[in-house]
Amino acid sequence: MSGWGVPQGAPTPPPLAAQAGSMRPHGPVPPMGMPVPPMGMPMPQPGMRPPVPPRRKPPVPHTPWWQRDGVISRLLAVAGVAVTLIGVVMLLVLAAQAGFFGPVPRVVAGAAFSAVLVAAGMRVFDRAGGRVGGIALAATGIAGAYLDVVAVNSIYHWLHPVIGFAVAFGVAAIGVALAMRWQSQPLAVLVVSGAAVLSPVLTTELALLAFLIVLQLACVPVQLSRDWPYLHVVRTLPAVLATFLLVTGGIVGGGSQRPLLLLAAVAVAVVGLAGTVLVVRRRPADLTASLMFALATVPLLAAPGMYKVDRPIASTIAGLFALVLLTVAATALIPKLAALVKIPAHTAVVAAVAGSIALLEVCVAVTDPRSLPIAWFLVALGYLGVAGQRRSGVAAGIGAAFATLGVFAFLNVAGPDVLASQHRSVEDLSVSTMLGAVLALAVVAVAMWSARRLPGWQGTAELQWIVASIAGLYAVTAATVSIGVATGASDGFVIGHSAATILWMAAATAALFYGLRNIGKATGVAKLALGSGLLVTAAALAKLFLFDLATLDGLVRVAAFLAVGVLLLVVGTRYARAFAEAGANSKESGEAPTS
Repeated sequence: MSGWGVPQGAPTPPPLAAQAGSMRPHGPVPPMGMPVPPMGMPMPQPGMRPPVPPRRKPPVPHTPWWQRDGVISRLLAVAGVAVTLIGVVMLLVLAAQAGFFGPVPRVVAGAAFSAVLVAAGMRVFDRAGGRVGGIALAATGIAGAYLDVVAVNSIYHWLHPVIGFAVAFGVAAIGVALAMRWQSQPLAVLVVSGAAVLSPVLTTELALLAFLIVLQLACVPVQLSRDWPYLHVVRTLPAVLATFLLVTGGIVGGGSQRPLLLLAAVAVAVVGLAGTVLVVRRRPADLTASLMFALATVPLLAAPGMYKVDRPIASTIAGLFALVLLTVAATALIPKLAALVKIPAHTAVVAAVAGSIALLEVCVAVTDPRSLPIAWFLVALGYLGVAGQRRSGVAAGIGAAFATLGVFAFLNVAGPDVLASQHRSVEDLSVSTMLGAVLALAVVAVAMWSARRLPGWQGTAELQWIVASIAGLYAVTAATVSIGVATGASDGFVIGHSAATILWMAAATAALFYGLRNIGKATGVAKLALGSGLLVTAAALAKLFLFDLATLDGLVRVAAFLAVGVLLLVVGTRYARAFAEAGANSKESGEAPTS
């Protein structure tokens, strides 16, 4: 049996309790009944409550959209408004086409049906849970009454147009007044959108524009006291879209309706501008008003296209519109006017951009291809000057856009291929080209000045100098060649190119002298001047050997080489002396010389 037990002489194992005690962690032993914490956690002290795990919130049951409160009722209400208004239109149009009833019964039935719907809506609205149904009934009735007025005026011609528009305005005013009383933006939106969408079914004549503009105008008082952005959209978009489409048709087909279309475009723009200014004075943060103002300017900006043959009329329309819009934009830049008018920045930006587009149209209308760069460069000068004076990034952006357009228009007349060919230069270049080149130089100078005053543009000084150098060299070449050609001399072309090369080197010399004079100050402008001077020097030498040597002849070529050579000698001498002086000064101060 000894084989089943512990061998003799072997050590006796400790008791089980001792083994368990040796495995316990060091520290106080928790009293009986207190749970032992896991390894690594502190031992709870006597009298402390064990930590209670946080309670999780019960999950919120997901409700399908079709079971949510009010969703189905609103959808059914909107569908009911649409279907009922379609029925009203069918009563007024299809019944007339089929010969059912007479004109008077159809109109009276539509008016009576609309009145009943409005009365029922007012009755339902006051009951518990009747807000949705009351709004839908009242909106259907008021929109139906508006459509009834459109039919009376456009289909049956029972009313004078002015009286018809006045009655329609009264119906729309009743609708928006009820919406204000009930404090319901959906009611106003349903009235305006229903009447605007279904009015084209009743008429596609110019009277349609008047009825849509009436809707746009009738909602302006609402926007003064209520912040209803959706109403902004539905009152503006239908009038703008319909007017723009008809103006586009006038541009393509012309016709005798152009004055009325122009009048409609003016009305849309005036209502949009007046309504926006009145609204943003009360609520400066109303961005929707400014966006709708931008839309309202589109038809009138397109209207000059209807007079593409009658350029004086087109330029007058665009010029007056530009004057009004830019005046509105200028109020934000003048402190006294800004405090008086109280137009926010976003509205001023919209007015500035729209006014600039109108000014662009004026430039196109009053110029030809040769003088168009002059007009655009003049406008760019004005905007860039304002940008530098008032530190306006918007004015700088618009000025840069006009300058870019001017550059493309200038290159269309005096491109590199024209400047390189004597025959084409004689045909295409003129005094207008010379004026355009001089104005381009002025634009470069003013743009550099404005960039130094605008915040955030100081870090792009190197890029600005490179672009300015390239643009300046090209403008100088175009100006000198244009002057040489305009004189009518047989060798005017070569004289112009010789003068251009000399002026290139003279500009490089001036830049290098300025940089060398200020090199000891270690300013960034001095370094940029040195870099630009060296760049222009390289360009002048390249032009001298690659173009002038092959194109110029006689004394003109000799004069170019002599002038450039002398200037190079002067610059080289001054360059060496400047750095020698800088080295001597650095030795006296104990610093390492700079080379």
